Amino acid sequence: MGRKAVLIAVALLLALPACAAAKDRIVITGPVLVGPTETVGNVVAFDGNVTIRGRVTSDVVAFNGDVRVPGGRVGGDVTALNGQIVLAPRAVVGGDVNWRDTRPVIPPGADVGGSVDEFQWDVSPWSGFAWALLLWLAETVSALVLGLILIALWPRGFEALAAAWRRSPGPVAGWGALLLIGLPIVAVIALVTLVGIPLGIGLLLALIPLWAVGYVAGTFVLGRLILRDAGRFVAFLLGLLIVQVLALIPFVNALVAIVVVAIGLGTLIVAAWRANRPEAPMAPAPA
Repeated sequence: MGRKAVLIAVALLLALPACAAAKDRIVITGPVLVGPTETVGNVVAFDGNVTIRGRVTSDVVAFNGDVRVPGGRVGGDVTALNGQIVLAPRAVVGGDVNWRDTRPVIPPGADVGGSVDEFQWDVSPWSGFAWALLLWLAETVSALVLGLILIALWPRGFEALAAAWRRSPGPVAGWGALLLIGLPIVAVIALVTLVGIPLGIGLLLALIPLWAVGYVAGTFVLGRLILRDAGRFVAFLLGLLIVQVLALIPFVNALVAIVVVAIGLGTLIVAAWRANRPEAPMAPAPA
């Protein structure tokens, strides 16, 4: 549970606007105080001490600082990676207490619903973390090779993808979501009918390469939006770097992949439609 709390904390930082709506308290640097009359969701402090006097319905995570609960109530876990956890005799923690280097202070009377464990990463060759890292490396290399090949074969087309997103982000998002969700549904429906089985199998087999191309297109669009004057390969490498770093974070990697693929598929449709759209005739010059 401690590892889960830390990873959720990182995910909350990357989804800061959504977290604000859920009344989460996230601070990059500085102390965090939850007053006696306050109720918040998650509390995340990346560099600073945390004091809980009120109620936290979910987890409390401090990456570099102490966590003190002088009579407050935490519904989830309390985790401190580089600091000490200090509970008061009347403090209540519904989940686990996870510490890294300094043992927590838990006096008699403090209520801890879960376990008290030292936080450790399992980096053995057969751990889930190692397998996830190996899969991430394979995905990164595959996307890199595919992207370099496609950009070399279709350089102007990729610039058209970035232009499609800049000019029509709404249609791009709509078409991307429609293809990402609609194609699997059509394939499943086709498999149910005897006549449509070949179509359903064909669509299912086409989804993986189609999503791969959409992933590459989406990463290029992201890089081009940041580096508008750089070369195509540099923009693609930057976008791929950003997306793959986010893909290392559990609970965020799936969302990032869905958004990137949807944007890539949407730009492919909009750019192709514009490329086949006949040019409007020019008005005659005045006499």
